[in-house]
Amino acid sequence: MSIDHANLARLDLNLLVALDALLMDRSVTRAAARVGLGQSAMSHNLARLRVLLGDEILTRGPEGMRPTPRALALITPVRQALADIQALVARPGDFDPATAEQAFRLGVPDSMEVLLMPQLLAYLSHAAPGVRLRLHTTGGSAEVLDGLDTDRFELAIGLGSFAEGRNHHKWRPLLKGKYLCVFNAALVGISPPISLEDYVRLPHVLTSLRMGERGVVDDALAALGLKRTVALTTPRFLAVPFLVRGAPVVTTMHDQLAHFFADALGLSLSPPPVELPEITISLLWHASYDHDPAHTWLRQTIARLAAAT
Repeated sequence: MSIDHANLARLDLNLLVALDALLMDRSVTRAAARVGLGQSAMSHNLARLRVLLGDEILTRGPEGMRPTPRALALITPVRQALADIQALVARPGDFDPATAEQAFRLGVPDSMEVLLMPQLLAYLSHAAPGVRLRLHTTGGSAEVLDGLDTDRFELAIGLGSFAEGRNHHKWRPLLKGKYLCVFNAALVGISPPISLEDYVRLPHVLTSLRMGERGVVDDALAALGLKRTVALTTPRFLAVPFLVRGAPVVTTMHDQLAHFFADALGLSLSPPPVELPEITISLLWHASYDHDPAHTWLRQTIARLAAAT
């Protein structure tokens, strides 16, 4: 690919920085604050971009500014171009965790906050004391991918392999796990292992980040011509062990978390009486962070700690 140096020399590459901020924040005021400009300067940049690209970029809608179809198509290539420029000028020694002063934004469901964040926080306290974490609660896979695309968070941990992601959504598996049943033996009146008959008879607590009352357990039971009763569905994973401790119900969760809560709250564990798929926990990020030295270090650190877990 040949480079038109004369034409590019007339282009203010700072406009790409302004464009990226405008497309992420969809607000002149917030984009100005992100870049460190005044609002009038960002408005001037938007006007220049409209002339340069022959497109409105942002238009007013009932819920505020929204990007045009052309602008939406530019989000990924603009961020990738800026990331490539940043990687080009970065030096290998630019990030030193022992001396760095930096905050990272992570999208993490509360279950993974319990399972992985204590080890990460403990490690950072001595290896990278100036590194700070800003956690954002995430929902289903669509919310995770959107959060990466809009740069609401730089890195995410989620359940599943995220095969529905696009080419710029990068991921790697962190953990593999199995399911265990958790219940208060004194309240339900049974001892482990739980039978299929009791499993279907008892009311269940389901953690779901999506609408509806169906999960992997329901699919497994349906294959046997069986159905369970879901007494309570909640998106808040941390509430589940306390619900189970106080009511004659059963829940099914990741085995490592099940052991943690059973030890802490005196609950009973049992293998599920139906065959359930393996659980995959993934680490996800936007391709624009692929070669960022600080981001690479954090990804490798989380992966190493997860493997030790």
